Amino acid sequence: MSRKQVDPSTLSSLVLAFMGDAVIETYVRDAVISGGKAKIHALHEQTVGYVSARAQSAFLHELIDQDFLTDSELDIVRHGRNAKSHSVPRNTDVQTYNFSTGFEALIGYLHFQNKQERIDAIMDKMFTDHSVEGARA
Repeated sequence: MSRKQVDPSTLSSLVLAFMGDAVIETYVRDAVISGGKAKIHALHEQTVGYVSARAQSAFLHELIDQDFLTDSELDIVRHGRNAKSHSVPRNTDVQTYNFSTGFEALIGYLHFQNKQERIDAIMDKMFTDHSVEGARA
């Protein structure tokens, strides 16, 4: 089945974040499974360490502090961060959630741009440079 091309500039930041969330989840699950753990609870705990709003927000701040993102990528993050979702999970604050949404929007945007190498670079950096709540993939 071939995928229909979608112009990410026609999508809202929340739609980009929706797709970005799925892409990130897939990368993280691949990484934690390849880490050798076999018990579902351990896999889940390690995955949450990467996909939680707090972890994604912290990682995004690291990318920004290290000037790892391009100006156009920062624009996508900014739009995603400022999107009004009308809901915030119980376990995080609004600012953390907004930064997490910005990160997810960036990954979703890159996905629809077919910039797989850039997604790989960002996610590789997450797994090699980022200490996530004691979990390592």
